[in-house]
Amino acid sequence: METLEFQSEARQLLRLMIHSIYSNKDTFLRELVSNASDALDKLRLETFRDKDLVADTSDLHVAIEVDREERTLTVRDNGIGMTREDVVGLIGTIAKSGTAEFLDKLKEAKDAAASQDLIGQFGIGFYSTFMVADRVTLVTRHPRSAEGVRWESTGEGTYTIEDVADAPQGTAVTLHLKPADDEDQLADYTSTAKITEIVKRYADFITWPIRLAPEEEGGEPTTVNSRKALWARPASEVTEEEYAEFYRHVSHDWNAPLETIRMRAEGTFEYQALLFLPAQAPLDLFMRERKRGVQLYVKRVFIMEDCEELMPEYLRFVKGVVDAQDLSLNVSREILQQDRQIQLMRRRLVKKVLGTVKTMMADKPDAYRTFWREFGAVVKEGLIADTENRDSILAVSSFASTHHDEEPTTLAAYVERMKDDQRHIYYMTGDSRTAIEQSPHLEALRAKGFEVLILTDPIDEMWVGSVPGFDGREFQSIAKGQVDLETDEEKAEAEQREKDFAALLEWLTTTLDEQVKQVRLSSRLTTSPACVVGDTYDLTPTLEKMYRAMGQEVPHVKRILELNPNHPLVTGLRAAFDGSEDHSALVGTAELLFGTAVLAEGGDLPDPARFAKLLADHLQRSL
Repeated sequence: METLEFQSEARQLLRLMIHSIYSNKDTFLRELVSNASDALDKLRLETFRDKDLVADTSDLHVAIEVDREERTLTVRDNGIGMTREDVVGLIGTIAKSGTAEFLDKLKEAKDAAASQDLIGQFGIGFYSTFMVADRVTLVTRHPRSAEGVRWESTGEGTYTIEDVADAPQGTAVTLHLKPADDEDQLADYTSTAKITEIVKRYADFITWPIRLAPEEEGGEPTTVNSRKALWARPASEVTEEEYAEFYRHVSHDWNAPLETIRMRAEGTFEYQALLFLPAQAPLDLFMRERKRGVQLYVKRVFIMEDCEELMPEYLRFVKGVVDAQDLSLNVSREILQQDRQIQLMRRRLVKKVLGTVKTMMADKPDAYRTFWREFGAVVKEGLIADTENRDSILAVSSFASTHHDEEPTTLAAYVERMKDDQRHIYYMTGDSRTAIEQSPHLEALRAKGFEVLILTDPIDEMWVGSVPGFDGREFQSIAKGQVDLETDEEKAEAEQREKDFAALLEWLTTTLDEQVKQVRLSSRLTTSPACVVGDTYDLTPTLEKMYRAMGQEVPHVKRILELNPNHPLVTGLRAAFDGSEDHSALVGTAELLFGTAVLAEGGDLPDPARFAKLLADHLQRSL
């Protein structure tokens, strides 16, 4: 037997490992089971490579044994095992290269959670066992070795190593457990219920059976993991019922999924994904404390439940798992955010999801309509957040429009129906379809047969200002800027009208200076006397309200009052203006004209009491 010392920095690291680094002590069992699974994989691979290797591969498995009286927990595998040199080189890694770098980074970490997240980068997760054990014994034998090796340490700076004659093939790690301590978050790890819970959580889909020895003598071991990693099986061997069952397992949704997405990437960075599009939006879809639905596994070992780095916010409803082959077990969210391969994986997953929706749109229109009804408002968030995939998101989006009372339209279908001389995709935002359809802004467009998109989701107010267009056509709000709907002949007539109304428009602009920035004639009105519009790049009133509701103060934006030069009220106002030098009697009429335009679009009057008084006075004079 040899007694060896860890280096001084390794002793410091062990002390940190035992007392402060790991916040979730259950993860020690995840580390041991994962190591055992890797050993079984390596043995199977080695027997394929080396036909002369004498090894028993008839029943490869992981066994977990508990001795309540001795308070020991043993994780045993019959995998590749280790030679004496391997034990010194692998288990002794903590005293070799990388430790100093790890300690430097550990000093930079601001809290215990950040410290814990660093462990996986340096391959020293085995030492998490000292969080729950006073002493750890490892017995191992490689198939090529006649003798086995026993390694033992209390984690206090030294370890012993010796040869043993009767060691079985594989590796057994025995933990001499500390007493359970709720205050220190130390569970009773001799409890088979607790062990089963941990294995189910972290290792349910590992290929090899994980057998838990019975508590009573003579009982049969119980396989506690399901081993049903559907993403690793050929698609032809998995039934729809199995997919539905697995979806319910990962999503806690009683319904079957709307669509199943499989993906496999090979090469320098290998991973598999099994994702699902739900048939119904969850209740917490728009709640701040919501969780995203993609779980991260590494070689079938569960790592993270709601891995935000794998799926963007606007696809937060996607459920499923991603299983990477080349990540460490203790990756943190910070590490994932900085990992180039993770970012590449995320981009591919997003393109796969959007591609699936596009295929669904073409091949399964009923399923697509369900999807868009439930998740369309969320997907449109990506038009702001994900400029890289903006065109793909627009291609799978649907919108209500004046073309049909009930059926939404795609942008591609809208473009196909555009008039020959139409340059813009017209839209209007509002609280409801009814409010938009009754808006005076629609009058001229409806009369001339132009189709208008009806956008009523709150997110529509946000993205239309940042998305330039689709398929070479610009988006144009019919409630902002100038809407050019006139023929050349109509434009010539409009020039003359501008001259005729010039004096009235100048007086109205001055009179209503506190409410509007300009009064001008309109080409978008046919039956209403007036409407209010915004400049091309102004915030809409709805967007102003949204910002203020979020606690952000924004300056009030004056809007433009447009008049219908053919309406009797407007022509009468002009006649009264031209026929008198004293225009003071017309001030109330001007304010009423502006107020009715605001009300017509569902807006809020700046001074409702004054508007009501003016209206009452005018009604009284008309009797």
